[in-house]
Amino acid sequence: MAAIGETATGPGLGSRFIKLWAANTTSALGTGLVTIAAPLFVASRTSDPLTVSAITIVTWIPWLLFTLPGGVFVDRVDRRRLMIRLDWARVVVMTVLGLAILLGHAPLWLLFAALFLIQTGEVLFRSAGQAMIPAVVPHQLLERANGWLIGGVTTTQQMIAGPLSGFLFVAAASIPFLVNAGTYLASAVLTALIPGTFRAVAGQGHGDDTASTSSATSTAKGGLKQGLASVRSDIADSVRFLMGQRILRTMSVLIGVLNITLYAGGAVLVLLAKERFHLTSVGYGLLMTCMAIGGVLGSAFGDRLVKRVTATWTIRIGLILEAATHLVLAVSHNPYFAGLALFALGLHSTLWYMVSSSLRQRLTPPEMMGRSAGLNLFVIFGGNAVGALLGGVLAKQFGLATPYWVGFVVAVVVAATAWRVFNPAAVARAYATPTHLLEPNGANAPEGATTVDSDSVQ
Repeated sequence: MAAIGETATGPGLGSRFIKLWAANTTSALGTGLVTIAAPLFVASRTSDPLTVSAITIVTWIPWLLFTLPGGVFVDRVDRRRLMIRLDWARVVVMTVLGLAILLGHAPLWLLFAALFLIQTGEVLFRSAGQAMIPAVVPHQLLERANGWLIGGVTTTQQMIAGPLSGFLFVAAASIPFLVNAGTYLASAVLTALIPGTFRAVAGQGHGDDTASTSSATSTAKGGLKQGLASVRSDIADSVRFLMGQRILRTMSVLIGVLNITLYAGGAVLVLLAKERFHLTSVGYGLLMTCMAIGGVLGSAFGDRLVKRVTATWTIRIGLILEAATHLVLAVSHNPYFAGLALFALGLHSTLWYMVSSSLRQRLTPPEMMGRSAGLNLFVIFGGNAVGALLGGVLAKQFGLATPYWVGFVVAVVVAATAWRVFNPAAVARAYATPTHLLEPNGANAPEGATTVDSDSVQ
């Protein structure tokens, strides 16, 4: 596995990215701890299914409400400073909640309110972090950078946070929440160590000290009505830009549609593991670990796989793997086959994240990077929410295998429809560094930035 700071074949990701990666990974660990501890805390207080499920609802609502306006906000402020302030705010929220639980004075409404605030902060934090990536790494290493980020999140949230949070919760219910406050504090410090400013400026390089503040000034002077109109206008601009980019438009639609079917299957996977594979809770956990291992391996070696296989075939093979995963889960009664399929799905998901994020970051103007990230997150998490509901309905009405058959058919149709869109020539053009991403001078350029050789990434 190549070192994060340097490689044998070219420039490394640089110290600024190392700090950004460490901040995101540390923050993700804390969020993962609370994701596990929160339902455990609610279940210890009530057995009402609706109250327990409200945890999931509270977790998803901020992603649906704030990803689009949050992206606008990210494009109007210094992204690094925003991330620092978000982390400090979340330190306060988690500390208050953790102390309330420790002292035995934590009503459930306080937990729900704290989770809502934390997830709202996560929406903005994630958008700002994604928008910063092209500013701190060379453009030819975006795949590697995105792979490290998703690998860190996968490792901490899916492989470490689960068992660690359960252990800490058994020791004392307040500990996961207080530890989460500590991870946000560490994230704030790490982000503060990243030098430079990261405001978006049309036509200028990343990390510039000056910013276009016309939208923010307009909002401040024109009152609430004008401010809302300005936000709507900025969101509309990002949507128009997306619709004008064939590859990005197709990728977004694919991710939205495929996430619906993916989460439809994921919503009932625990029942499939129990009723068809006859697995215990540990066995179900191992199935999820198979997917996490695939994701971690993809993040570790994904940039080299994409270069060897080419981005075009990474996308195409990924569509085939997703269809095959749904088919295996629809027909197989062998848990080992299911584990192998989920391993392949984890690998595919990480590679897709790397390619799709890198394409978006290459093609999006810097002044629109936050809105682009927000729009992408809205599509992804909107599909997740719809899919989770759809999976339960399909399984209840037509049988447990139905969500996977639907996923298989949808994946096949999507693959056939999108096959020609992601042709080598179109992908190569997208990978060629656009002129609006080139620095007018070398002052603020990412370390080691060069133009991409499109022939190597077709």
